[in-house]
Parts: sequence; structure tokens; C-alpha cells
Amino acid sequence: MSVLLAVRDLRKAFGGVVAVGGVTFELARGELLALIGPNGAGKSTCFNMINGQLGADAGTVLLDGQPITGRRPRDIWRLGVGRTFQVAATYASMTVAENVQMALLSRDARLFDFWSRAALALRGEALDLLDAVGLRERADEPCSTLAYGDIKTVELAIALANKPKLLLMDEPTAGMAPRERTALMTLTKRLVRERNLGVLFTEHSMDVVFAHADRIIVLARGQLIASGLPQAIRDHARVREVYFGSGKLVAAGGPTAALADS
Repeated sequence: MSVLLAVRDLRKAFGGVVAVGGVTFELARGELLALIGPNGAGKSTCFNMINGQLGADAGTVLLDGQPITGRRPRDIWRLGVGRTFQVAATYASMTVAENVQMALLSRDARLFDFWSRAALALRGEALDLLDAVGLRERADEPCSTLAYGDIKTVELAIALANKPKLLLMDEPTAGMAPRERTALMTLTKRLVRERNLGVLFTEHSMDVVFAHADRIIVLARGQLIASGLPQAIRDHARVREVYFGSGKLVAAGGPTAALADS
């Protein structure tokens, strides 16, 4: 698999506190990579620098070999980086299809032209995206009527509107029931394979991480302390030490180590 995302010596400090101190890793096309770590590890800081929401003090982020460090989130989005957020947000009064159409109009820089023929023309594309995530039959329902798990699935369809190469998912299963978590991550993994996407996701539920990630990287106090396959990470002595007192790292089906956001 070819390298899609390359993070090189990424650094960020807030005053005298080093949040991320020289993190380096790669993500391949067709790979689902989990970024985990205990509270204060630097996960969110690292994630937000990749997305452009935070400026890096040093280091480089490459997308398909092209530097994206320092670019605005909107510019990064237009280069093919989609994102979902920990708390899903849709327009409750709009239908499911209209929410996806809004993302398509934004992609085409026609956000203020919603009720035009352009919006009507994009309905077919919106329905195709909803079909891809299994929600086409609910296209004309208001988002206010959906269960939270379905709202998260709509958000995934919205994130696919710009035909991303890379999808960043921040706590994708937060607030979801176990069955909903499994359904969303199974769907995500299928889309990764079908569309040859790269996915980087943060996650607090270890059952989700070990059941669905192809590979895992672990941060602690701003440093990357481990990288490897799920089995290797679960057995990694340093990772066990870092998580001591906050729960054991276990395989899917066992007790969950709930990690706080960082």
C-alpha cells in the first residue's frame, strides 16, 4: 500500500507545556489507523494540527507527498481530507438528503445557492452517498427524527461529499450504544476498502480499537511510544505501563478502557 499521509517530527507547545514533541508516523491508502493514548497524551492536538485547526510549531504533514502544514482547514478539505467530529451536528429541520446536499454545495462553492437548480441537480449525488452508508430510504426524513447512531452515519456521508483521500474521525463512536458502534465502524472499514481511503481515528473505547483498527499508534505525554498491529500493542510493556490504573488494554469483547479526551 502506498503512503497517503506522512507526519514528520510534528511539534506543538502551549507556553512551557509540550503537547506534542516530535511525532512521526505514516498512514497508507486502504488503512484504518487508530491514534490512542491516556488523558493529556496529545491526541487531539496532533489530530488538529493535521487538520489545520492548530498551527504546528515545527514539523511537516504531507498528503500524497504534498505539504499541507500551515494550510487552512477549508483548503485542506478541498485537497481531499474529510472529517467527522466527536459530537455530531446536522441541520435538524432539514431532511437527511438536504444535509448532504449542503456539503456538496459547499464543495462546489455554491453554499448560498441552495434552492437553485444546482441544488436539485446534486440531489442524485446526495442519494448516492446516502446509499453508500445505508440511509437512502431515509433521505426525505428530517434529521430531527433520527436516532443518534443514524445522525453519526449521516455525518459520515457528509464527510464523503468532497470525495476524500483521507478521512479524519474524532471519537467516531462517542455516545453510541455497542451495537451502533459496531455498525458504524464496520461500515467505515467497508468504505475504506471499497474507496481505497486512509482513515485516522481517535477513540476512547478499546473494544472498538482492537476490533477494527488495522494498526495502532500510541501517544503518551506528547511522545509516540508504540506503533504496530493490535496484538503487538496489547502486549507492549510500555503501553501497559502508561495505561496502568486507567484500565487494561484488552481485545474486543472484554472490558473497555475508557480514555478521556486530550
